[in-house]
Amino acid sequence: MLIDTIRAKGHHNIKATHKTTLQITTDEQISKRADCIIAVSADKSFSDLANEVKTALSANAATVRLTIWAGHASEVITGFGNTDLTHSDATDMVVRKSTFTSGRTLMIGADKAAADLDRKFVEKLKKPEDIVITIEVDF
Repeated sequence: MLIDTIRAKGHHNIKATHKTTLQITTDEQISKRADCIIAVSADKSFSDLANEVKTALSANAATVRLTIWAGHASEVITGFGNTDLTHSDATDMVVRKSTFTSGRTLMIGADKAAADLDRKFVEKLKKPEDIVITIEVDF
């Protein structure tokens, strides 16, 4: 299993209401229209992830687990890697329930999107406090 960690922040405009995606961004500010974003000011983009993790994410056999920590609470999202994933976007990482791929896609076939997160957990994401996100890849 390969692991990488991203440190980010919460933001008062986080809504987490998108039904098919969930997004982490390095951007510091987001608008109220950003309904899939769950964390801002991420300290890593795709280029900063460990090369071994990026390679593993691009394997069809990869199972990916994303754990989001806000305070003492956490949410876990499970999905899959894919050979079509390029991980080339400079600011955004998107988790998708679908099989759609782009340079922003971290994983596909996820079991949760932003709207599926517990609403009490989302309230924690709205505070400008530390969020820790771990990416675990098994292949």
